[in-house]
Amino acid sequence: MREKLTKSDIKKIEEEIEYRKLVIRKEALEAVKEARAHGDLSENFEYHAAKKDKNKNESRIRYLERMLKTAEIIEDDSKEDEVGLNNTVTVYFEEDEVEETYRIVTSVRGNSLGGLISIESPMGKALIGKKAGERVEVKVDQDNGYFVLIKSIKKTTDDSQDKLRSY
Repeated sequence: MREKLTKSDIKKIEEEIEYRKLVIRKEALEAVKEARAHGDLSENFEYHAAKKDKNKNESRIRYLERMLKTAEIIEDDSKEDEVGLNNTVTVYFEEDEVEETYRIVTSVRGNSLGGLISIESPMGKALIGKKAGERVEVKVDQDNGYFVLIKSIKKTTDDSQDKLRSY
């Protein structure tokens, strides 16, 4: 499946790749070289840990590069009064009688514990394109769901503080 990314997401991914290639890769190679100099590699925990860190960095670089190659670039084309990408939405959960505020983001930045709901999540899919005052059913699966009431929509465009999801 192609990852849906904004231009801002792509810029952040490119910056992370560059940082990992120029800084972390250099540090990881130096750590492996230093640990190798300590002697017997079969019993050298530092060497194995350094190799693991180096491989993890290389794996992350490959993952991000593959994501960029297959990405689908999207933009917020929602109307002023509709829920769209990067909008902050306050919803009321009818069953729990609780109000929560979320920001709708791309899946690469999703962090539900941090109030960032992915456009690919059940909640994100249900809210996109809806208006304040609408009662929306969030389908968890084919048989289960719950209702929320959209209280307010705030157009937000600054996503500079959002971090990329790690794997």
